[in-house]
Amino acid sequence: MKNLILFIFLSTCLVSCKNNEKSTETEMNPKAASEEKTPEDLTTAEAIAYANGYENWNDVSQISFTFNVDRGEQHFQRSWTWMPKEDKVKMVSEKDTVNYARTKMDSTIQKADAGFINDKYWLLAPFNLMWDKGTTFSEKKNVVAPISKDTLNQLTVVYSSDGGYTPGDAYDFYFGNDYKIKEWVYRKGNDSVATMATTWEDYKTHNGLEIATMHKDSTGGFKLYFTDISVKK
Repeated sequence: MKNLILFIFLSTCLVSCKNNEKSTETEMNPKAASEEKTPEDLTTAEAIAYANGYENWNDVSQISFTFNVDRGEQHFQRSWTWMPKEDKVKMVSEKDTVNYARTKMDSTIQKADAGFINDKYWLLAPFNLMWDKGTTFSEKKNVVAPISKDTLNQLTVVYSSDGGYTPGDAYDFYFGNDYKIKEWVYRKGNDSVATMATTWEDYKTHNGLEIATMHKDSTGGFKLYFTDISVKK
């Protein structure tokens, strides 16, 4: 059991983010970033977000999902309900049920909130490109993706070394001409070597949001996926 708990902690917090600060203006008003721009004027980060339905985010009152990790015969899951306008969160796991408001955080909630930030990032990473503070971007065209070996475009985001649960991390997003993410690489502390690489598969539409529901590593032995997704307006 101790080893399983260690596995769960490492696996579910490996691509943990990022930014635990309050929402930015664009999170509360997603159209603000592009309302005066034509599609051709969008930045790559904006184009990725909008390709995943970001223009519908401001209408979302509640989003629920179950975060699942399979590795071999081991399975881990926890479920979340988030009301973004109020920033209230409910977590249900095998051992706990936790309700809290992210505007009133204390040390007893920090572990649960770190899990929420991690799991939400996997679910809504295209939107976090718009939301997160303290990020820098760089781009490359026509690069070879690490898993499929397809030729795709690459957007790299590096997080500030100040603040957040895992400061200084970097992510390489590999996307096609439709700006939908096909793969990504997580590099802890902006290391030059990949910490983890997974696919982005099985996109499904939920009330206007395009969500990749399956992520696999190159062996297929690690799967991170979402079930019970519900988006309410």
